Amino acid sequence: MESNQLNKQSWNTGAYQAWMNRFGPPCEAVKKIKENPGKRIGKALQYMGDIKGKRIVNLLGSNGNKAVALALMGAEVTIVDFSVENKAYADELAAAAGVRVEYVVADVMQLPEEQVPNSYDVVFMEFGILHYFLDLKPLFEIVSKLLQPQGVLILQDFHPVSTKLICSRGTTANIRKHKVTGNYFDTALQEKEVAFSKFLQAAQQPVQKVQLRNWTMGEIITAVAHNSLYIRTLEELPNESSETFDVGIPKTFTIVAEKI
Repeated sequence: MESNQLNKQSWNTGAYQAWMNRFGPPCEAVKKIKENPGKRIGKALQYMGDIKGKRIVNLLGSNGNKAVALALMGAEVTIVDFSVENKAYADELAAAAGVRVEYVVADVMQLPEEQVPNSYDVVFMEFGILHYFLDLKPLFEIVSKLLQPQGVLILQDFHPVSTKLICSRGTTANIRKHKVTGNYFDTALQEKEVAFSKFLQAAQQPVQKVQLRNWTMGEIITAVAHNSLYIRTLEELPNESSETFDVGIPKTFTIVAEKI
């Protein structure tokens, strides 16, 4: 509980300004999204099929970039996130785009029953999500409740090998050096700066710390499968932003699971 409160406080201290610094005012940021909405969703889009008219809930949807892109492509989108600063930016972004995105400010683990309608076609979770939860099985129980039968979970996150085990830094002749520095099976909380801190200037609001729990791939897969979710796909990917760096190291993964 203390960890969750710390994380919530951090995400409500400077997030709006960070997104203004990173993406610019929503009226400007939306122009780039409109140029190619599908690009904002990336590879996950191929697992969603035709999203026009689909009900999609974006858990921990942050600043709304992904949700607005999905809405521009015709989906009915809801975000659940506990940051009012994220909501402020997302609401302005959706208004500038001329689309409707419902934004529920709530802790995913404490969603009111009326907010768990058992009728979503897709639960979408992407990058830097799982490490905020101290127990994954209750999380995916909620995911299962949100989905209608044959609805799908599409989860993209950073690969445990990269987050728990290997440190990559420096380059020599376009080759990044890798070093095993972590303990893959460590269950301790790690204190880090909140993700948006790199977009804040020193004179802006002070950045709080967050406490994160990195999970193994086995723990993630077991938690998903434990909750009436049939895993259809597990895709492991290298660093796709670089042609030469990290190509031999799994950087991200995608899980597609269907509610049965």
